[in-house]
This record gives sequence, structure tokens and C-alpha cells, in this order.
Amino acid sequence: AGLGSLVMDVKLGNGAFMAGLAEARALAHSIVDVAAGAGLPCRALITDMNQVLGHTAGNALEVRESIDFLTGAAQEPRLLELTLALAAQMLHGAGLATTPADGRAQAAAALHSGRAAEHFARMVAGLGGPADVLAAARLPAAPVQRAVPAPRGGMLAAMGTRALGLAVVALGGGRARASDVVDPRVGFSHVRPLGATVQAGDALLLVHAASAADADAACVAVLAAITIADTAPPPGPVVIEAL
Repeated sequence: AGLGSLVMDVKLGNGAFMAGLAEARALAHSIVDVAAGAGLPCRALITDMNQVLGHTAGNALEVRESIDFLTGAAQEPRLLELTLALAAQMLHGAGLATTPADGRAQAAAALHSGRAAEHFARMVAGLGGPADVLAAARLPAAPVQRAVPAPRGGMLAAMGTRALGLAVVALGGGRARASDVVDPRVGFSHVRPLGATVQAGDALLLVHAASAADADAACVAVLAAITIADTAPPPGPVVIEAL
């Protein structure tokens, strides 16, 4: 594809193909070694996928979160950390930064100054999207939106990330077969992170569905995928290793 360098994000955890660290390391080393053998400088980050990244899952919902992220309206901490870490490696690998730390500083400056959002807006317009996407994205909205209430009080102790992803597919937000039509409206928003404290009845997330029946099924899937306990696991890093 004419690349000068490459950065790979290798996911690890219950939402990834690689559930164990040894497997993720083997995959990351394999990718880096193959790229190097082809003369392409490459680095890989092994990153956590034991919970939803950001607060949304679904096509239009993730675009909305991306716009909010770029404009500074809302920046979920784990998403911010991973974005800056990947950008740091990309800028360094491309020779635009002297070190990854310099690349991170450049990326943070572009984000906080609004330059990243401006570039995104130009890309959208160039691809035939709205010229004023930052102000009026005009994203489609699902007709049914339903909160999933916590069945008990406590702390979010575990999240079946892959199960939540499959629930989005079941809503129509992804393809089970190549012929399937994706519904960009559906998915989840306001997803609480691991460690969050909830009371019984608090919303764990908001389901966006095309029908009430789809919303019902998604609510059942969400409750099966999220574990509430009296204690939460200690927080771990979103970037586990860099190779």
C-alpha cells in the first residue's frame, strides 16, 4: 500500500481473538517480524480489550463519540490514552517525531488545539460527507432507546466484551454474513466502565434498537454480559506492552 511505517494494535482479553498474553505476544512478534522481513518498519502495541473502549458500540454512535472526542466535548480516559499512544508511535515511525514521547506531545497538541478535529472535518467533506460535520453531523438515530437497569447495587466487576459486540451484531450493527445489511443507527451508548459504582435500577448502558423486540433481546444479552459485585478488580493499563 506504499506505507513508510506501520503500527499495529493487538487486542488482548475477553473481547479479543487473543485471550492470553502469550498468544498476543506471539501474534505481535509475528506481525512485526513479517513486516521487517518485507522492509517495512513496524511496531505493535498490546492493548486491553476486557471492556468496551470508550462509551459506545455501534456505527453512528461511535462516530458521534469520535466527534465529541476530537472537539473535546467528551474524552473517555482509556480511549484518550490509547489514541495518544498509537499516535505517538505512528509519528515516531514516520519520522515526524524524534521519540515516541515527542510524538505523544505533538498528538496531544493537535488534539487540544482543535487541529485534529479540523483535519477530520476536511476528510469527511472530501469523502462526500457534510461540510459542517463538527457542528451538524446529521447521524441517523434508532427509533427505540432503552436503558438497561442494574439488577443490584455494587460495582461493575467484569464485562463480557465479545458478548456485547455480538449483541450489537444481533441488533443489526454488524455482519454475521457478507450479505447482511448494516444498520448504522443501532448499538450501545453511555456504557459504564469497569469499577463504576451503581445502585439498583441505575442504567448500565443505553440500548439503541430498530424495534422493541430487538431492544428486549439486547437488554437480556447485556445483563448476561455484565457482572456486578461488591468489589471491583484493580484497574489495569490500557497499553499493556509495546513491541
